[in-house]
Amino acid sequence: MKIECIKTHHLRCELDQPFGFSQWSYAQRNVLVIEIITDTGVSGWGECYGPADVTQAAVEKFFAPRIIGMPALSTDVIWQHMWRSALDFARGGIMMGAMSGIDMALWDLKGHALGLSVSDLMGGKHRDKVPCYATGMYYTDLPEDELLTSLVDEGVSYANEGFKAMKIKVGKNPDFDIKFIRAIRKALPNIELMADSNHAFDLPEAIRVGRVLDECNFGWFEEPLSPEHPHLFRQLHAKIDTPLSTGECEQTRWGFKTLIEQGHVSLLQPDLAYCGGPSEALKIRAMASAHGINCIPHVWGTQLNLAAGTHFLASAYHEPGRAEPKKLLLEYDRTENPLRDELYEVVVEVKNGEATVPTAPGLGVKIDRNALKQFDINETETK
Repeated sequence: MKIECIKTHHLRCELDQPFGFSQWSYAQRNVLVIEIITDTGVSGWGECYGPADVTQAAVEKFFAPRIIGMPALSTDVIWQHMWRSALDFARGGIMMGAMSGIDMALWDLKGHALGLSVSDLMGGKHRDKVPCYATGMYYTDLPEDELLTSLVDEGVSYANEGFKAMKIKVGKNPDFDIKFIRAIRKALPNIELMADSNHAFDLPEAIRVGRVLDECNFGWFEEPLSPEHPHLFRQLHAKIDTPLSTGECEQTRWGFKTLIEQGHVSLLQPDLAYCGGPSEALKIRAMASAHGINCIPHVWGTQLNLAAGTHFLASAYHEPGRAEPKKLLLEYDRTENPLRDELYEVVVEVKNGEATVPTAPGLGVKIDRNALKQFDINETETK
């Protein structure tokens, strides 16, 4: 079974309500999805995290011609072939994002070919349901007093939907962030809360905000500092008790090795559509285990990446283990995204804050071809 054709689809939709976070704002959603088809007709789909138009060029112009004709089930062989072919200029960034989507599609394809789910391919399921945390509470164009009320109300709505954990955004400014942290904890005293700054703070600001997270018993402080300064995580860790998490901007086992060695991070968060794909995420998880660190994925985008993250956590184990296991929470983005909610015939089922692990072969989600045409602004095909 050999790779015969690779198609890419740049998908786009406009948002009814733009939203923002500490670094940027969005008025539309874009994603690149990849379809790999074999000479036997078996196919698989993957997704890339990052700028879709640039990543599309990396897949179409560079990687696709290099892997056409290779044995489709040889995921590690293909990964290493792509890595070696781009090593001198693509050890991270867009090219690795492109590799990640290709690798994800190959895992989906392998599942279809063998009649196994991706979690079965990853070693088997420890659980049939994965608890989720709702990601939301992004910034909109409101005065701060109105925005604060709106964000707290949004968090309460997630609790009413059955979510027992959620992640807020911080990084607007420290004064507002502190008010928001205290207000959301007061409104939701029994909900597990986490905070994500998207690397907004310098070290003194992160210490100030982090101490309020300590006071309000938050589960983790995500990307409190720039990924360019992993050594500062160690200094922050010495000043606050809230566990530190990061990794969505990091790629490959070598990048995470540096993060482990230089930073004092309690939780690693690779994105399977960016870190190097499921193949590399499993190696990152094994390395994290060797250091006694838990590893849960960052999840953004559409159902493909959500399914990949679900399978990854279904097959994961809590370090170092206890009588009642610690929950390894799946990120579930609640922001407006038709590319996640309207593109698929079969989706990851999430009810009452829990995701049911797909049991169908591959990733277990299915794109609606008619919806694909609606959102597709640029398709390529390499044979």
